[in-house]
Amino acid sequence: MSARAALAEAAPQVFWLDDPAAPDPAPPLTGPISADLAIVGGGYTGLWTALRAKERYPRLDIVLLEANTCGSAASGRNGGFCDASLTHGYSNGLARWPDELATIERLGTENLEAIGATIARLGIDCDWRRTGELTVATAPHHLEALAEEAARRSDTQLLDRAAARAQLNSPTYLGALSDPCSTALVEPARLAWGLRQACLDLGVRIYEHTRVTALHAGRLTTIGADAHGSVRAARIALATNAFPSLLRRLRLFTVPVYDLVLASEPLSAAQLASIGWQNRQGVGDASNLFHYYRLTRDNRIIWGGYTPIYHFGSRIDPAYERQSAVHTMLAEHFFTTFPQLEGLRFTHRWGGVIDTSTRFCAFFGTAHEGRTAYALGYTGLGVAATRFGADVMLDHLYRESTERTALRMVRTRPVPFPPEPIRSAGIHLTRHAMSQADARAGHRNLWLRTLDRLGLGFDF
Repeated sequence: MSARAALAEAAPQVFWLDDPAAPDPAPPLTGPISADLAIVGGGYTGLWTALRAKERYPRLDIVLLEANTCGSAASGRNGGFCDASLTHGYSNGLARWPDELATIERLGTENLEAIGATIARLGIDCDWRRTGELTVATAPHHLEALAEEAARRSDTQLLDRAAARAQLNSPTYLGALSDPCSTALVEPARLAWGLRQACLDLGVRIYEHTRVTALHAGRLTTIGADAHGSVRAARIALATNAFPSLLRRLRLFTVPVYDLVLASEPLSAAQLASIGWQNRQGVGDASNLFHYYRLTRDNRIIWGGYTPIYHFGSRIDPAYERQSAVHTMLAEHFFTTFPQLEGLRFTHRWGGVIDTSTRFCAFFGTAHEGRTAYALGYTGLGVAATRFGADVMLDHLYRESTERTALRMVRTRPVPFPPEPIRSAGIHLTRHAMSQADARAGHRNLWLRTLDRLGLGFDF
């Protein structure tokens, strides 16, 4: 069966959102209201901010505003990898903040454990599993890089080809780095919906289909399907991530990148036995342009990544979520990795937009004399980090000096992306150079080496 045939009946829908458990939307805001804390954005960052604010300051009157429905953007479309890393991986953190990485790693682990504890306490049905993760080598030069990381980290194990294939059987694997503790898998949309319900139960007022169009002097202006509204708030948390910030000065610090994903039909017992995967780890390969994949609770394979797509002018458009050529390429890569699954069909194909920064991980800050806070730039590894970002924003808004706010990682911002057309040219040049490095045994050309020296880059 060809890749095109395997995709023939795949619905252009997000698998996670195509779920009868999806809640009915909350009504839009109409007219003026006031609140102690207003949160813009109903993804993970906004929802965690509302929940953590209620847990830390129970008396606050909190309003959350979402342009679509909570969890409908990146928070409900991702692969569901909930990684403890706050720095987009150990190596990136080591390169940027070596003196405080031990603290960052500990805070990331505590944050991940707190997410699991919250899910259990609230009874959120999102298939939370601490499976760990495999980073697989599919080219000889990957083995050296994985061995270097294994030598630095006592919590990982380097696997040879036979051991890697005993975990998950692909003829493309040459070895792997096993990290059994730092990653959980979760159903992303259900996590968002569970957080949403918890916020409602605690008295947070949520308005969906309510787009915030302006921020001025503690006042948010909104527009819904039929009416305008406004919110006056003592403090405001901005959690819009990939979408244009209400603080215009932040708009060059991130760019929106599209990630494309497939979901297979459920594997039969024989198909699952042919690949193993008894420990159900999340998996990513060690390439610059990498694939990520995992099993669902009903034994589908979610398969995404490889080709981050940027559109000139940082444009965001739902049409960009349906790229037949890219989805076909992903299907071809899937069957190269698992030829024993020939004949498997895909049921869903989709895409989503994430925000990336030049330092590959989130950054934080304030405006309006500390009355407005923001967290953005998660670069595709934000499922867990958004809770940390929520706490950082609350620390800033309520002027609490914490171990988090003392971190240089928290106190500094990335280098901004250049304006167009330099931005687009640089991103496409970087992506091409990354692809060439993968094809040339990891050799990084002058362009990539220059970016490395400057601490800059492009990732997803």
